[in-house]
Amino acid sequence: MRLEQERPSDEVEDLRSTRGGLGFPGGGRRLPLSLANGRLSFSTIIILLLVYLAAKMLLGIDLLDLFNQGDNGVPAGSRNGTEYTIPGGGTDVANPGETGGGVVTADVTKDAGKDFVARVLGSTERVWGQVFQKMGRQYQKPRLVLFSDYAQSACGSAQSAMGPFYCPLDQKVYIDLSFYQDMKSKLGAPGDFAQAYVIAHEVGHHVQNLFGISEKVSKARMRLSEQESNALSVRMELQADCLSGVWAKEANATAKILEQGDIEEGLNAAAAIGDDRLQKRGQGYVVPDAFTHGSSEQRVRWFKKGLEATDVRDCDTFRAEQL
Repeated sequence: MRLEQERPSDEVEDLRSTRGGLGFPGGGRRLPLSLANGRLSFSTIIILLLVYLAAKMLLGIDLLDLFNQGDNGVPAGSRNGTEYTIPGGGTDVANPGETGGGVVTADVTKDAGKDFVARVLGSTERVWGQVFQKMGRQYQKPRLVLFSDYAQSACGSAQSAMGPFYCPLDQKVYIDLSFYQDMKSKLGAPGDFAQAYVIAHEVGHHVQNLFGISEKVSKARMRLSEQESNALSVRMELQADCLSGVWAKEANATAKILEQGDIEEGLNAAAAIGDDRLQKRGQGYVVPDAFTHGSSEQRVRWFKKGLEATDVRDCDTFRAEQL
């Protein structure tokens, strides 16, 4: 992909340095590494919190400062080298000792993975801003949250195992960049455009939310059986695939972002995360009634449809007789 001309989005929220850890009130403090990496019971954590607060209020001593003097400001998880996924399969490793002495603080604000994500998000902002403007509407940008292991969203806990997702309640996309490595090594879907497709799909859910589709589907699913609810979810996901295709087409038409092989990467990624393929891989057999995102064939078809669309209404999966 060619993203050099795309302005990085300002709507990226990087929580990776916290790694889902417990924090104390007072602005971004963290537990010392020796405590954060241990297996503490809930009661022990409460006792530590009380001790911390007592020392802070009665003695004016900040125990975290005392502990962290030995940490040298190293974010949790970076002492032995923190690896960040780079589009295309490379890695950017912040490895203590490689710069000539001392412990190095991993700079999570300037790594290549974040820059890539920010530029893709910026591209979606540009494209959907133009689309909405043509419709006489103003596009409301979503935020994208980078996290490691887990984070808290308005829709509940965001965990790496869940994969990327969009929460309509806070209008944020959540992604752990380790998912990209899983796409390459476990799902056989490498490539920078495959990674961009994932972001564009989640932004597609944001567009659905702005159009009021998400709310209607959510209410309808509450009245349906599990099988009918799953079928409605499939239509929702396939529409997001189609909208991601719309983004790719429009972004390339105005900024020439695509290179040879990019579309194939996207189609391969769409196929790799089809329900049938994932079920076959996970349990050895396929249960179509349990599909919630669509088969590999369906996901590829609707992504292609978005690439060929002349209007967002071409992505109306809810009125399509055949998916």
